[in-house]
Amino acid sequence: MRLCFVCLGNIVRSPLAEHLFTHLAEEEGLAEKYQVDSAGTSAYHVGESPDARMRKVAREHGLIYDGRSRQFRRDDFERFDLIIAMDADNRRNLRRLAFTQKDKDKIRLMREFDPQGSPNAGVPDPYYGVGLAGFEKVYKIVERSCRGLLESLEKEESTIP
Repeated sequence: MRLCFVCLGNIVRSPLAEHLFTHLAEEEGLAEKYQVDSAGTSAYHVGESPDARMRKVAREHGLIYDGRSRQFRRDDFERFDLIIAMDADNRRNLRRLAFTQKDKDKIRLMREFDPQGSPNAGVPDPYYGVGLAGFEKVYKIVERSCRGLLESLEKEESTIP
């Protein structure tokens, strides 16, 4: 199963989700089953490392990661089985890029898999002015959502995508 997590700039939420999901799959001995990536709907931060504040919060939870931001491309619909948007704005942007209904059907919201979320809830973007507490809140949301996603994917009766 090939997954791509998507936020606006691919420096905070989506790289966190990419690495958290990979980490959780590894802990469960399931890493070989998943190919995981992340991207942004904008080109604002292409080539940049993930946000240092998010990496600091993640490191405090034992998750160390790096990488480089990239922009989501139309051909990514062919490369991935499931595309997980962090919020409704990014879902809308992804749907605009989709060629077909099949492409649109691959797009889901991250918090659909959060036991404390709801089908239309978004992962808040802590980039501007919320301090480390906002990044901690996002970490917890993304962790719950990644656990829920992995659990959902591992259920035989899963309807994803």
